[in-house]
Amino acid sequence: MTLGARSMSGLRRFYRDLGWEELPASDDGWAGFVLGGVLLTLYPADRLAAEAADGAPAPTGWSGITLICNVDEREQVDSGFAVAVAAGATAVHEPVDRSWGGRSAYIADPEGNRWEIAWAPGLRLDARGAVTGLGG
Repeated sequence: MTLGARSMSGLRRFYRDLGWEELPASDDGWAGFVLGGVLLTLYPADRLAAEAADGAPAPTGWSGITLICNVDEREQVDSGFAVAVAAGATAVHEPVDRSWGGRSAYIADPEGNRWEIAWAPGLRLDARGAVTGLGG
């Protein structure tokens, strides 16, 4: 997944401050972070728009897209939320138990991208943190 960044250096720093390991080839022209089985990439927003949405107006406010960081244990929602806020995220919704039986919280990175930090009963993750299943 790729996020268009208005400030590559600022967004790179934020994700490094979360403790996410940046790929060695990263710079302010492209940056990558391997998260479980997903590659999160950052690319300058103007260059991404030219490739993916040439001629479309730049988005403003919330895009309607929320990314999710699944965790192994209910308590990790609270600790992950605290780490993200300490790294510079904006608290969008404090951790709460949800009606569907899990626990989650929402943050926005320094450019407003929304992330849900969530624990779901029955969610199975492998050693890398990649989702391998949900439910029985």
